[in-house]
Amino acid sequence: MRRYNRRRAKFAVTVRAAGSRVEGSIHLDTGDLSEGGAFLVSELLFEVGETLELEIPLPLGRTIKLSGKVVRVSGTREGETPAGMGIEFVQLAPADRRALAGALITAGIGTRKAPTS
Repeated sequence: MRRYNRRRAKFAVTVRAAGSRVEGSIHLDTGDLSEGGAFLVSELLFEVGETLELEIPLPLGRTIKLSGKVVRVSGTREGETPAGMGIEFVQLAPADRRALAGALITAGIGTRKAPTS
């Protein structure tokens, strides 16, 4: 059972593999988002259990930085959600969590739940 309700939300996210010596990053979008995690839409899938470093720019100019763990991956099948990864936020400062919750409300998506599976 989820601690936070996920909401349909499209936010840009910069993703890096934690501890990677490679300087590069990829840019993905969220399919849904909450204060506790996100679904990142992507054909490029990391492994379950892998830790990622994420940066999420919020609408009012603040960018939150956090660590997340891949908890599930899904490929594309007809009639299913798009390919991507379920991410559980493992290190998110309380102030950043509040800022994220506020951004979801400000964007007008703070009260709608994403479908549960």
